[in-house]
Amino acid sequence: MSEDRKFDGRRALLKKAAGLTAAGMMATRAAEAAGVSKASVKYRDKPNGGHQCSGCALFVPGSSATANGTCKAVAGSISPHGWCILWTPKAA
Repeated sequence: MSEDRKFDGRRALLKKAAGLTAAGMMATRAAEAAGVSKASVKYRDKPNGGHQCSGCALFVPGSSATANGTCKAVAGSISPHGWCILWTPKAA
């Protein structure tokens, strides 16, 4: 086999590997953007003791203090009074 053919084979292999890596990274980003399901984190619309979503670092508030917001980790509409196992206190 000539050196030119070996080089072309390596180049094709590298292009395929780069394409697979890029596709894998895009799939990971899409999954992160979608968030995990409420069921998988045991989400509920009621607080757990003094812990509720409005006091969580992952909570993104809605248009008012009582409106549902979103979560950086959980998919869907999130009640400010809700709670899940990912609850993390906001930094002081």
